[in-house]
Amino acid sequence: MDWKDYEVYTAITTEPLTVSELLTHLRKSSDTFSGDIGIFQSITPGSHSIATHTGTAIDVSGEQTLICLNAGAVGTGGSVAAKIQESDDNTNWQDFTGGAFTTVTATNDNAIQEKDYTGLKQYIRVLAVVAGAACEFSADVITKSGDIPENEWFAERITTAREMCEDVTRRGLATQTLDVYLDSFPCKDYIELPRPPLQSVTSMTYKDSAGTVTTMTANTDYLVDTSRTVGRIVLPYGVSWPSFTPWPVNPITIRIVTGYYSTKPVPKSIKSAMLLYAGFFDRNRDFVEPNDKTLETVRNMISRYRVGWF
Repeated sequence: MDWKDYEVYTAITTEPLTVSELLTHLRKSSDTFSGDIGIFQSITPGSHSIATHTGTAIDVSGEQTLICLNAGAVGTGGSVAAKIQESDDNTNWQDFTGGAFTTVTATNDNAIQEKDYTGLKQYIRVLAVVAGAACEFSADVITKSGDIPENEWFAERITTAREMCEDVTRRGLATQTLDVYLDSFPCKDYIELPRPPLQSVTSMTYKDSAGTVTTMTANTDYLVDTSRTVGRIVLPYGVSWPSFTPWPVNPITIRIVTGYYSTKPVPKSIKSAMLLYAGFFDRNRDFVEPNDKTLETVRNMISRYRVGWF
């Protein structure tokens, strides 16, 4: 093992399993259809001029989500190119992979297009570019919460189930930022990192005995390998690890972003195991049935995803 220890720097904000998915698995729901469904306008209905129209952000954390592009009449020569964007913080936005709607023109207007949002970000919005002529349309976000009084309890069980599956598989099942600590640089030319899959390395620093912190430069002092099952930091050709007298406590710190994410989702077997874990907690709130084999079944389901010695 290359590293000494690691700790969470930025906690998980969006779990890989929603409360709605869990309630569907457990065959639970709220009392009314309207109680299950939420409808929000990202882009309000109306005639929209030639411009880029940025929709209102909608918080969809913990929800099953459907986005509808509702097109009315398109002006002569007009078009609407709309897409879904996602964000963790409602500040930094990126396009949701597979979230582009078919461009609306006069040949396919007065129709509704639908897309499921299957990403793991907290916020989504619709961005639409109108060209050629003013166009009538709107963009709605529909969520299914399955809201019941115990939702907070079920949300906590999802977190517990995810943590237990992480312990078994030694993988990160949702995006998280970790600080990884080393007492010294290794003899070999690479450092393996915990909680795969590795998304990126934010920084790599070392602190000498005088307390001076040096930040190493990516692609010069080290390379990042995210292609392997277990991510690595690798020395470039002709480069050696720094030689220094280390600070006595955690002299080397590597900040990494790791865990499954929207374009590399949690394997279905692990997600199914999380549902079974959460169902086990629901059935055994005060007393565990002695013949309940759920935990053993879950471990067998996901043992093949267990990595190394992390």
